[in-house]
Amino acid sequence: MQPNGCIIICTHSAAYVEIMDLVFKALADTSRRQLLDRLFGEPGQSLSSLCAGMAMRRQSVSKHLDLLENAGLVAVLWRGREKLYYLNPVPIADISERWIDKFSQSKTQALSQLKQALEDSQGES
Repeated sequence: MQPNGCIIICTHSAAYVEIMDLVFKALADTSRRQLLDRLFGEPGQSLSSLCAGMAMRRQSVSKHLDLLENAGLVAVLWRGREKLYYLNPVPIADISERWIDKFSQSKTQALSQLKQALEDSQGES
C-alpha cells in the first residue's frame, strides 16, 4: 500500500513554487527537522512513538506533522485507526537538484579543468 502525499508537479508551475515555499518554511524549524530525522531512521512511526522523544506536547507534535504533511515532506498511511508517518524524500531531492547540485557541478568542472591544465603544463616541462 502506497502512503498518501507523493505528488509530482511541473517545476515551472505556480503550484510547484508554492509547495517549495512550504518545504523551505517547514525545514526552517528545528523540531520539524528533528521529526524528519527520526522518520528517516525509523519509517512508519505513529504520533505516540514520535511524541516519546520530543520535549513538547502531543498537540504541538501533531501540528508540526500536519505542516510537514502539507509541505509534502511526510506521507501518511492509515493502519486501522492508527496514522503512520513516513518521510517523503522527493521534495528534499528537488531542493538538492534545483538549489545545490547546479552550484556544486560548476565547482567540480572547474577543479577538473584545473587538474587537466596542471597535468598539461607538467607534460610541457
